[in-house]
Amino acid sequence: MEPVLVLVGLIVVAIPVTIVVLLVGQSRLRRRVDNLERQLTEIEREPTSSDRSDTRSDLARQAAPARRTSEPDKSMRRSAPWAHTRAATKEPSSVSTQKTDRDEGVRPPTPRAVVFRQDRLQALGLWLRENWFYAVSALSLALAGIFLVQYGVENGLLPPTARVAAALVFGTLLIIAGEVVRRRFGDDENSATAYLPSVFSGAGLVTLFGGILAARQMYGLIGPETALGAMVAIALMGVVLGWYHGPLQAAVGLIGAFGAPFLVGGSSEDPSWLYAYFLIATLLGLGIDTVRKWAWVSVLSLFGAYAAAGLVVLSSPSSDAGFVAYLVAIAAAAITIPARSLFPRHDGRMLTEVVRRKAGDPWPEFPTRLAFAAVLTSSAIVSTHWVGSEAMFWLYALLLGGLTIALMTWASGASALQDATIFPAAGLLWLVYHQGFGGVLYRRFAATYSETNEADYPMAVTILAALGAVLSLVAAWRSFRGGRYAAVWAGAAAVLAPAMAIVLEVSWRPPEVIGAYLWALHALMLGALMVLLAERFARVDGEDRMRAALVTLSALSCLAFACIIVLSSAALTVAMAVTVSVAAALDRKFSLPPMSWFIAVGIATLGFRLVVDPGLDWASLAPLPEMLLAYCGTLAGLVLSLWLLRPLARPKARLMLESAAWSTAGILLSLLLLRWLESVGEVGAEDSHWGLGLASVIWLVLAFAQVRRLELGGALKTFRIFLAVVFGCTGAAALLVALSVANPLFEYTTAPVLGPAVFNTLTVAYLIPASVVGFAVWRIGSMPRKLKHVCQVGALALSALWLVLVIRHFWQGAPGMFFGNGVSQPELYTYTMTLLAIGGLLFYQSLARQSDMMRKAGLAVIGLAVAKVFLIDISGLGGLIRVFSLLALGLALAGLAWLNRWALMRKSPTPEPLDQ
Repeated sequence: MEPVLVLVGLIVVAIPVTIVVLLVGQSRLRRRVDNLERQLTEIEREPTSSDRSDTRSDLARQAAPARRTSEPDKSMRRSAPWAHTRAATKEPSSVSTQKTDRDEGVRPPTPRAVVFRQDRLQALGLWLRENWFYAVSALSLALAGIFLVQYGVENGLLPPTARVAAALVFGTLLIIAGEVVRRRFGDDENSATAYLPSVFSGAGLVTLFGGILAARQMYGLIGPETALGAMVAIALMGVVLGWYHGPLQAAVGLIGAFGAPFLVGGSSEDPSWLYAYFLIATLLGLGIDTVRKWAWVSVLSLFGAYAAAGLVVLSSPSSDAGFVAYLVAIAAAAITIPARSLFPRHDGRMLTEVVRRKAGDPWPEFPTRLAFAAVLTSSAIVSTHWVGSEAMFWLYALLLGGLTIALMTWASGASALQDATIFPAAGLLWLVYHQGFGGVLYRRFAATYSETNEADYPMAVTILAALGAVLSLVAAWRSFRGGRYAAVWAGAAAVLAPAMAIVLEVSWRPPEVIGAYLWALHALMLGALMVLLAERFARVDGEDRMRAALVTLSALSCLAFACIIVLSSAALTVAMAVTVSVAAALDRKFSLPPMSWFIAVGIATLGFRLVVDPGLDWASLAPLPEMLLAYCGTLAGLVLSLWLLRPLARPKARLMLESAAWSTAGILLSLLLLRWLESVGEVGAEDSHWGLGLASVIWLVLAFAQVRRLELGGALKTFRIFLAVVFGCTGAAALLVALSVANPLFEYTTAPVLGPAVFNTLTVAYLIPASVVGFAVWRIGSMPRKLKHVCQVGALALSALWLVLVIRHFWQGAPGMFFGNGVSQPELYTYTMTLLAIGGLLFYQSLARQSDMMRKAGLAVIGLAVAKVFLIDISGLGGLIRVFSLLALGLALAGLAWLNRWALMRKSPTPEPLDQ
């Protein structure tokens, strides 16, 4: 059986060798035939004397050995998938190209290195269809070298040392063969030996990597230090070979290098050293591509780096520490090597600026895009990777925080990488947030005082809050350096530390462990830090107070956060109103326009607290002094802020404050009236017409506040429309129930009317909502016309219903409100006189204001009164009441006719008759 296996192995090795021999022979024959055909063509031309000299020169050049070039001419590369990428390199890649450029005085253009383009993918597919046997040959040779190491493991034909030595010798012979072919026959695409040097050298590199891996991983012949040193030497040799042989050799070497550990096999209790091996292979690919600038080789290197390491960590979770450190190292390599600078100097546009890119604007450079993708990928994997122990959590946090700080400081000269800083920073916040839901460190933190109250103080949240403060300080340092985005870095300094504290508050809940006052002290210390930064920015910037305003907003937010931790519901609401007033005062004192942002956020937060949490339910049940403190304090703070901003050009802030003040006042009055009526009534607000009417008032006030803010426009306009619709529909639904199910006119068992005539719960249920709608129509000048007409009709209808119910309550009393009890003659007569009075008033006002619409409305009401008298009153009234009804109608119509005539004569007097 062993001779058969030996024979099979020899056949496997002989197949690619035979192909190479045939191709080399074919290359020689083809070159000789091409030379003969060229000579015959020149002879048939019958050249002149000058042509003969050129012909002799050509023949002399053909007789001389072929010029050995590392790259063929650009025009001859019709089938290579990487031809376009080579043209993108800034350094000319051949002697002939340099000479042509120098003679013509034209520098070749340097197009953008875009890897995944349709033309390149098509070219790659075409090349693979025509040259697939090169790939198969490289694969066969590489596998032959690796299997040579493994051969005889079961049969014991060769000792492990001999197997490794055979693999190393075989790999070296392949590299030598590639160099011999390249130097003797060339590797440009117009020669038959094109790509063969890359096939040999790439397979040789893979075999050498496989031999070193087998010596370390399978047989333990060498230590990890020796293995890494040998692989570094092989990688350096690969960089040199990649410079001469082209991208095919680089691709073969990279794919083989990343795949070799999985082909070699073996086992190891701690495979962490493989991450160092993969890092070396990645540096190999990036190092080759940083000189040749093929671009896709760098992409292949990073893809292999992440994929290979991912497979290792999946098979051996105990190597998590090495894995995450490796990921950060990959990100650092992707930043430095393509740019060929130990301190990054990525210039040009940032990747996020593509959002605002216009036609013709340049795209970010390829090193920028590569570094951006590597930082994003590494940050995402580290922040979402499984945390198995407390030490692992601190390692992850340290790596993400360190990468964030490195991008702010070490990469401060790379203006195009500024936006990449957000990924490790966001990853750190996500790591802390996710750890708070059952993580190992959180469990220990939460159980600190569960067994004994004398346990040591848990430092976890303090360290994390301090880490956030350090990030803010470094971001502030980056802002002090100036530049185009100095204000953005100041905003980052204002956000990072408070964001860390908020994440801890939401997920870790420190007050439950260390106490509310101690945790609030952390927030106050962060606020003090922001005050210090505000002073520094104000001192540096002078009249430009944008950066000072941003960190001042952060200081106010930290103060509000501390209040949230320690204060009760009412006190917290008042404290937030105070911070809004403080922001307005700072704006007035120092002219800080960004304070309008804080005021807007503060108004939204106050609205949420007043309506939702603790909200209206709390306000209806809490002690009256506490409720008055929350709502009156908020109203006072809003009015004070509005007064402070009065002399400043802050139209948006003033509009929001005004609408918030009106809505808060409306909610406060509604709640006070609701609580008073509940104290004197026998039923709850949810079952009564007046409770539903007050509820509708609250929601209608909130809806009209959003309608008022539509003047602000901007990106939140659609959201404000949505809120206005939701609030308006809620208020309309409550009002509809008050008009139907809870209406004492239609339901006998509903809540009774409370109070005397006119000043009773009917006024609360129907007239106050009508007044709110009418006031909104009058006050909001920018209200859409259709909405204004709907509101006008609604306000008039509610007022009319209120008037009818009040008249009925006056004559029938609370027990007789139900419509089934019938209508008395005085009640019927009162309706008629009321219609006549309303019609007359409208008619008079139409004459005084010269309003044709009001005059028509008055005539319509009077016509309704006339119809009522003749259709209802004559049959329903009797005795003197019928007489008085008709008498009043006649006198009223006569008086109105005279008034109409008098007004028309004043408007258009009759001309004097002409003399006869």
